[in-house]
Parts: sequence; structure tokens; C-alpha cells
Amino acid sequence: MTAPDATSSAGAPAASWRDSLAVYLQPRVLIVLFLGFSSGLPLALSGSTLLVWMAEAGVDLGTIGLFALVGTPYTLKFLWAPLVDALHVPFFTRAFGRRRGWLVFSQLLLIGAILLLALTDPARSPLFVALGALLVATMSSTQDIVVDAFRVESLPESEQAAGMAAYVAAYRIGMLISTAGALFIVTGFETIVPRGAAWMWGYVVMAALVLIGTVTALAATEPAQSKRAEAATQNEDALMRVLHAALGAFSEFLQRKEAWAALAFVVLFKFTDAFSGNMTVPFVIDIGFTRNDYAVIVKGVGIAATLAGGFAGGFVARRYSLATSLWIGGIVQAISNLSFSWLALVGVNEWALTLAITSDNFCNAIGTVIFVAYLSALCQNPLHTATQYALLTALAAVGRTYLSSGAGYLAKATGWPMFFAISVLVAIPSLMLLAWLQKRGHFETLEQQVRV
Repeated sequence: MTAPDATSSAGAPAASWRDSLAVYLQPRVLIVLFLGFSSGLPLALSGSTLLVWMAEAGVDLGTIGLFALVGTPYTLKFLWAPLVDALHVPFFTRAFGRRRGWLVFSQLLLIGAILLLALTDPARSPLFVALGALLVATMSSTQDIVVDAFRVESLPESEQAAGMAAYVAAYRIGMLISTAGALFIVTGFETIVPRGAAWMWGYVVMAALVLIGTVTALAATEPAQSKRAEAATQNEDALMRVLHAALGAFSEFLQRKEAWAALAFVVLFKFTDAFSGNMTVPFVIDIGFTRNDYAVIVKGVGIAATLAGGFAGGFVARRYSLATSLWIGGIVQAISNLSFSWLALVGVNEWALTLAITSDNFCNAIGTVIFVAYLSALCQNPLHTATQYALLTALAAVGRTYLSSGAGYLAKATGWPMFFAISVLVAIPSLMLLAWLQKRGHFETLEQQVRV
């Protein structure tokens, strides 16, 4: 394999520690941070928080289980991403610009969808709850499409990883607010109103918090890349813009040198993380830890480690070249799986679990932030940034969703220590592709395109 080079870009000196930290205070990065909060907030409102509401309302368990399908828009959002790239929203585009107009528009629709869901009654009409939740998920995933495109187009290459680290941190905080925070708010309302009304007002508060993203969008400036794209397509009709966004996203990428190897790398880079991650919960319970241990350590300490790892990944990507950063992220996220092999040998020990979870989440977050910086570098044509990014993230989900589906059978056949050791080896194909792409000049070409 090609050895990683240690420069931040061709001939450029590595960023200092002070510069790497100061980037998080850049206005552009702070805008992305607040948009990350707005993106993370609605996810649980159509997911885990909603399921708590339905369980308390006495909804049948079979019906509750079917609500997993409500998350479908997050998987299929690439299908309508070309509309976000190509269509102008009446009034909003003219008043705020191409990306900011869609941001404000999608957030107002999201607020309306959450308020509509707040007015439903799970005990009386689960179908209307499902429709409301599906609408929330659709508006939320649309907001994600716009935020991703805005982030890629507004941040220079040197700030992409830092922006993603800030985005991930705020996203997690948004999720925490809409899960634990929402439940505490509902509990507080129950002291003054009946339970059903308490849930309604809890969701009203969550809808109001989406305004943080709206205010952020209004305070932001339209990305220069987006302005140029809008000017280039102003003489085309809406249908042609949609077709160009959809077809151009495919054709432009496939015309790149080593396109198929890059696509395979996108599928496989996070495979090692997904392969072991799918079995973390059953592993923790199977070796003897309690449900409370899982809740406190895995969800509590794990979130803190993820946030720290995200910022560490941003520092790595800012200090080193894209290829070097991917080597670091790919190796540490794979090796961290050995912490679970060690835990399997140690057995039930809360300190050992804490160390294993901290190591795993910290290293995986480093890999995630660097990987997203790579995806962002692949999407540099503002005519179809949203479409390309949505397609690449959908492709990346293949490894997480499908390739890792047989992990349970392997764990059953080998036992936990060997399973997690094998999950390290799963990273080898992606590292081989990384070496191949680096040797073929793939990353140098990307960095040159970004600088231009």
C-alpha cells in the first residue's frame, strides 16, 4: 500500500494547532453548526420519541413496529434531490437566494408538519399519526438535502471537515433535545395539563425550536457557487433544469478518472464500522451487562466520545491532506474494533465497557468526519451538489444496511472475541482501494479541483 504523505496539500505546510482550533469560530462554520442542530432535531420526533408517545397511548405493538417504515424518506431522499437543485421556490428563491430560499421554505414546512403531528391522537387514529410522521420525515430529509448542499458550497476545502465536525456535534445535540429533552418537557406539561395535551405541547415546543435553523438561514449569506449556478441556468425552463441536475449528477461523476474505484471506496470505507456496530448492542447484553448499563454508558459516554472524535477528525482533516486523513480515519476506526474483543475477554466490567465504548465511538467519529469531507470534495459542481451528495450518501448506506446484514451469523459461528477481530480485517478492501486511488492521483486531482 502507498504510504500516507504528511502534507496538508501539494506543497502547503500543515495547519498549526491554533489555526486548526480557530477554524471552528469562523462565521461560515458557526452557521453550519446551527443548521446541524436544526437537522438533528426532527429525526426522533418521527422515530423513538413518537414510539414512546404511542406506547403510552396503548397502541398495539405490531402497529408500533410498522412505524419503522416512516424513516423511508431518509433513504430515498436522492429521488427528489434534483428538484432541490433545479427548481425555484416562488418568493423564497427571489427573496433569499437559491439555497437559502429552499432552507427557509423546507424549515417552515417542517414546522407545519410537526404541528400537524402534534394535533394527532395515537390512541384514536394511528393512521393519521403515521401520515403526520411520514410528513415530518419527508420535510426533515428535504431540509437535510438543502443543508448538505449549502455546507458543501459555502465552506472552502480547508473548512469542510471542521464544518462537518461542528454539524455532527450540533446534530447529536438536536437529537438529544428531541429525545430526552422532549420527554422531560412532556413530563413537565403533565403537571398542568392531561397526558394527551402534554404530548401535544411537547411537540409544539419542538416545532418552535426549528426556528433556530430558520433564523440561521436568514442570517447566512448565499454561497457564491450557488449564485453562479443560478446565473448559468436562468434561461432554462424548470423541466430542463431538473433533467440536467438528475442526469448531470450521474454523467459528470462517471466521467471522472477512476470513477468506479471511487464509488466502491464510498461503499466500503465505513463497512468495518457498520459491520461491528450492528452487533454492539446484542454483544453488550449477551455478555451480561444490563439495560441500564447500556443506557448510561453506551448512550451517555458514547455520545460524548462521538462529539470529541468529531472535532478530532476535523483537526486531522485540516492539518493533513485528504489522502493522509483518510488513511488515519480508516485505520483507527478499524483498529478500535479490537477494544470489543478485549472487552469480550474481560467480561462484565463497567470501566472496561466505558473504555471500549469511548475508544470505538471516538475513532469512528474521526473516520466519519474525514469520510464526509471526502464526499464533499466529490461534489463540487453547484448545478447538482444536492443530487450528487444525496446519491453518494445513499451509496455509502449500502455497506451499512446490506453488506453488514450477515454479521450476526458470523458472530454466532466464531464467538465475540474472534468476530470483532475479523471486523478489523473487513477494512482491508477499502484500504487497498485507498492505496490504488492515491497511486492513480485521484486525491491530488480532487484537491486541485477544489482549489480552482
